[in-house]
Amino acid sequence: MKTNITFARNAITMALITIVFSGCAQSESSNPVEDQSAANVQLVQGLYDSFATGNIPAVLEVMAPDIVWNEAESYPYADGNPYIGPDAILNGVFARIGADWETFMLTNQTLYAVGDNMVLATGRYEGVHRATGNAMNAQHAHIFWIEDGKVKRFQQYADTKHTWDAMQQAGGINQ
Repeated sequence: MKTNITFARNAITMALITIVFSGCAQSESSNPVEDQSAANVQLVQGLYDSFATGNIPAVLEVMAPDIVWNEAESYPYADGNPYIGPDAILNGVFARIGADWETFMLTNQTLYAVGDNMVLATGRYEGVHRATGNAMNAQHAHIFWIEDGKVKRFQQYADTKHTWDAMQQAGGINQ
């Protein structure tokens, strides 16, 4: 009798698990918000992929002409906040990163769709500062606002202390 009860409990448990997880299967979405959120995550992933390969023109291409870009407060490149437009970002942020860092990578990136027009990216900056030779490994979070298939706004949050520590040495900061 005990075997029958155990078997019945196991069968009920398996049936409940099947019912619960059957709703978790991935399928084509018919929800426009989910579709837009997935497209936004793909857009930001493409931006990061382009940045990783040094394809800066492709990075700039996904930016709206009037993008508003803000580096984290107290970050070395925040002195031009807000950067308006791709050219301002290219010259005020990307060119300076290229000049200041021997290597600069975004690692451990995780992207999250937030509603129908935002993407949150968390990860780390890793690099070696050109003038000091000091290594950096700092947390960051990026928020992207997407409009009409382009990045309209960007806000960086970052571990500014680790970045500044890597840059510290007389003449180590390229401004």
